[in-house]
Amino acid sequence: MTAPVDTSTTVDRPAVERNGHRGNGEAPGAAMRAAKRARTDTAIIDTDIHIYFPSPDVLRSYLSERWQEYHRTIGQRGYEGCNYPRAMPNAARHDAWPEDGTPPGSNLAFLQAQLLDEWGMEFGVLNPLVGAGYERNLDFGAAFSRATNEWQEAEWLEPDPRLRGSIIVPWEDGVQAAAEIDRWGSHPGFVHVLLIARTKEPLGRRKYWPMYEAACRHDQPIAIHFGGAGGGPITGTGYPAHYIEDHGGMPQTFQAQIISLIFEGVFQRFPSLKFVLIEGGFGWIPPLLWRMDEAWRQLHIDVPHVTEPPSEIFRRHFWVSTQPMEEPFQPEQFRQLLDHLDMDDHLLFATDYPHWDFDSPDRAFPIQLDEERRRKIMAENARSLYKF
Repeated sequence: MTAPVDTSTTVDRPAVERNGHRGNGEAPGAAMRAAKRARTDTAIIDTDIHIYFPSPDVLRSYLSERWQEYHRTIGQRGYEGCNYPRAMPNAARHDAWPEDGTPPGSNLAFLQAQLLDEWGMEFGVLNPLVGAGYERNLDFGAAFSRATNEWQEAEWLEPDPRLRGSIIVPWEDGVQAAAEIDRWGSHPGFVHVLLIARTKEPLGRRKYWPMYEAACRHDQPIAIHFGGAGGGPITGTGYPAHYIEDHGGMPQTFQAQIISLIFEGVFQRFPSLKFVLIEGGFGWIPPLLWRMDEAWRQLHIDVPHVTEPPSEIFRRHFWVSTQPMEEPFQPEQFRQLLDHLDMDDHLLFATDYPHWDFDSPDRAFPIQLDEERRRKIMAENARSLYKF
């Protein structure tokens, strides 16, 4: 799930049961935690943890006086859409609401107890979906991005050395996005630049290239996360009628971005650039690579700068998070999917905490992975990519 918590309003906590948690930050006892970790039998690095501002006042405390007044009187300007199923407020697990009434993902102590300590996680990567990047007022978007990054550093990264942040940027303005990457790119606490999948234009367009140049200067991967709006329909034929169409149709947005990045020559211009695809699934990737390779073989005269099969470019420059996974009705076919994907060194484990479709580390995969494959996916690929 991807939509930002609206920081111009307060959020009501649902009166629901919390799946056995006491709702005050306390997790089950040490014996249960040890049993859970034994079932994973490997180090764990979570590459998709969502955090939110606990209140509009916290966001405004990191803005300049000018932008505090703007946020108070005008508020955020994005593209309207159905972001979450209303049956799941904030798209959160029922047990993820702290007792202090703040939104899920906004209380560090609660997150530590329920996720990091509960599973003995070595590191966790924060992906704040607060709406700063696709703010339509680009100057406010730049100020909002900087405030979000300062908030991450002060209230999450400094208190807990297990956590790493995402550099939030106003990506529709390549120059201002590059400036924010230059501001934070050398900070050891930030491990990638965060975008949302539904941008205003395909990401291969040259308006975004200053952002890529800055990312390469600092060896920062670009992460593309599920969601957003971008001002256009999610389908090639118009707007869908139901939330489930929007949710289930998100892979086509990732496909369009991959095709654009490869065929518009981004990796010829920036050969060290890396991308991480988060929360878009991966079962659709092998057929896309087969299709792109066949099209390239027949139509390469259209893109003479692409001098090798697109599948080779993809497997060198892209990493993919595991949550959510397309699971075949016959579980053993999942192993065939991984073999077709052929990206054992580029798959990154993710839980999507605190959202309703959270993948727990001991139950994420429909089959028992072999030891080497499990070790790479659960931690070692992320350790290598992010230099932990």
